[in-house]
Amino acid sequence: MNDVPVRDAATLILLRRGAGKARILMGQRGAKAAFMPNKFVFPGGALDEGDLDIELAEPINETCAKRLSEAPDPDRAAALPAAAIRELWEETGLMLAQPGSWGHPAPRDWRDFDRRKLLPSAAALTFVFRAITPPGRPRRFDARFFLADAAHVAGDLDDFSAASDELSHLQWIALDEARDLDLPFITEVVLAEVSALVDKAGPPASVPFFNNTDEASLFQRIYGPGVRLPE
Repeated sequence: MNDVPVRDAATLILLRRGAGKARILMGQRGAKAAFMPNKFVFPGGALDEGDLDIELAEPINETCAKRLSEAPDPDRAAALPAAAIRELWEETGLMLAQPGSWGHPAPRDWRDFDRRKLLPSAAALTFVFRAITPPGRPRRFDARFFLADAAHVAGDLDDFSAASDELSHLQWIALDEARDLDLPFITEVVLAEVSALVDKAGPPASVPFFNNTDEASLFQRIYGPGVRLPE
């Protein structure tokens, strides 16, 4: 299965602060899913061609944008924040957005934003992790993980009524309890990284990168610009 193409993908980790413990939003993939069946995951999925043409109300911060550009196709990588916001909406019914007008007919996947007079915004997103699925899997992704404070969601954080059926058992779970769920290995690794970032402001000093190519498996770090082995 080494000829399986590697697709760009985006995952969004929503962090909900407030009274008590910090919580993150997760859901469970179906038993018949081709990729990671039954596992609890963050909302996310592959980049769509339509994501390349989405104009955001506010872009991701400059540091994260530079780090995303460390990719074979920087233009496609630049569209990943939009993909993360779209996947969050489709899988949970929650919108990272701010009031505004599109000024033109919204693409099909974004019409609900337009109807609510909302524009997707990446201002709250921080690029925190990158991982390429190892060879031999039925599907492979070059996934970028984004962290965002749930305070930037437009609407009720507990209203999942508009979610698709791709993820079930959507729930806000305490960050320190998430590892008790049935998780993919990479999700466990990302959770450890997120736990270290909860009380820190701004982008991290570097972004961990699990670079699993057909030739090698490397743990690298993205500093932006530049990718290198950790010291």
